[in-house]
Amino acid sequence: MRFRSEVEPPEPMRGLEVPPEVVEALEGGKRPRVRVTLNGHSWSTRIAIMRGRHLIGLSKANRAAAGVAVGDQVEVEVALEAEPVSVDVPADFATALDGTPAARAAYERLTLSQQRQHVRVIEAAKKPETRAARITKAVAELSAR
Repeated sequence: MRFRSEVEPPEPMRGLEVPPEVVEALEGGKRPRVRVTLNGHSWSTRIAIMRGRHLIGLSKANRAAAGVAVGDQVEVEVALEAEPVSVDVPADFATALDGTPAARAAYERLTLSQQRQHVRVIEAAKKPETRAARITKAVAELSAR
């Protein structure tokens, strides 16, 4: 589904306003997860509701990749995201979670962004012993939930 929008300044969120009729036509609810294409650049996101308006957030990286700036009139294409969103859990972290059912259950209850944050912290470790310590800490924290 295509529509025209203006790249808005950051007050409080830089983005693209989505017409209500487009959101309704997607039939994905009020905040559907969508694949956005802008000037050939695509990414997955969720349509937000801010101050009664439907908006697609437009980060600096996505603006640069799409070659757009604040004030530009753009043609936007959106489609319901067909693929389920998930987090790739590193094998060593998955093994540790599977070894502690309470931690695995707590991890599964987390939002995707919370799951991603655990994975980011673990993958940011430079030394194997740091990575192992971070996995141990994450499993302990999750087990305590």
